[in-house]
Amino acid sequence: MVSPATSVDLSVSVGALKLTNPIIAASGTFGYGLEFSHLVDLNRLGGIVVKGLSIEAMDGAPAPRMCETAGGMLNAVGLQNVGVRAFVAEKLPKLRAYRTAVVANVFGRTVQEYVQVIEVLEGAEGLAAYELNISCPNVSKGGTHFGSDPRLTSEVVEAVRKVAKRPLWVKLSPNVTDIATIARSVEGAGADVLTVANTYIAMSVDLETRKSRLGNLTGGLSGPAIKPITLRLVYETCQAVKIPVIGLGGIEKVEDVAEYLVVGAAAVQVGTASFVDPRATFRLLEGLERWCIHNNISTMNELRGSLRE
Repeated sequence: MVSPATSVDLSVSVGALKLTNPIIAASGTFGYGLEFSHLVDLNRLGGIVVKGLSIEAMDGAPAPRMCETAGGMLNAVGLQNVGVRAFVAEKLPKLRAYRTAVVANVFGRTVQEYVQVIEVLEGAEGLAAYELNISCPNVSKGGTHFGSDPRLTSEVVEAVRKVAKRPLWVKLSPNVTDIATIARSVEGAGADVLTVANTYIAMSVDLETRKSRLGNLTGGLSGPAIKPITLRLVYETCQAVKIPVIGLGGIEKVEDVAEYLVVGAAAVQVGTASFVDPRATFRLLEGLERWCIHNNISTMNELRGSLRE
């Protein structure tokens, strides 16, 4: 996206996908996108990753599903969604009215379920890419079960790669000892892009009741508190693989976006900030252009991977 008045080119390439800017709404924090259309000009965003889709509708985890923590929040939503067929029939036709790149986040309890969801989506128009969620900490099956084991990671990615014709993004877990090993296994299995990273397994206790503040015992920690840790993971992943990496974790300010690009990310996803400010994605997009003008940055490539060691 080039502004005639400023000549700042915010466009980025994420593998084969060209985005007008690097600001993407993260899965699970922006609904199906449509819920934010009266607050944000969806056509201006680089992309939208919709809520995780499973082969059948899921009710999700018991309430309460969220609680505030110092510098962030815990969530245990449990991937509640309408199911992939209802998404294709009811949500996707409305999303096709927007120019924004729409990415379908995909979840399964088994390898076969991942494949089945992709097969349904392959028959639908209006999607730019898929994002495999192999890293959700808030479900009893699937999730981190796949994302923490290189062998299982490769198995699910290889199976999906055989049926997926669109670009394949894979969302990694930060709850591993060596993210570079997982990243290389996903790259070798055929992924086009990596999203780093999902939330951190954490918990919070109500001392009055001596129970978890969530319906689940644990949840996923997100928000500004995790940014320094995830920034390191993004840097390590970028050093380990040749495919593009999307940074995700604790982005609230324009400077956060710039930091992720500097350590090597091709784009970023904005998550928890949208709970605090539903217009956060749009605010960051407008702020990024102003920041680039102030710092004499004309293209995103001037930032990407420019870390000085």
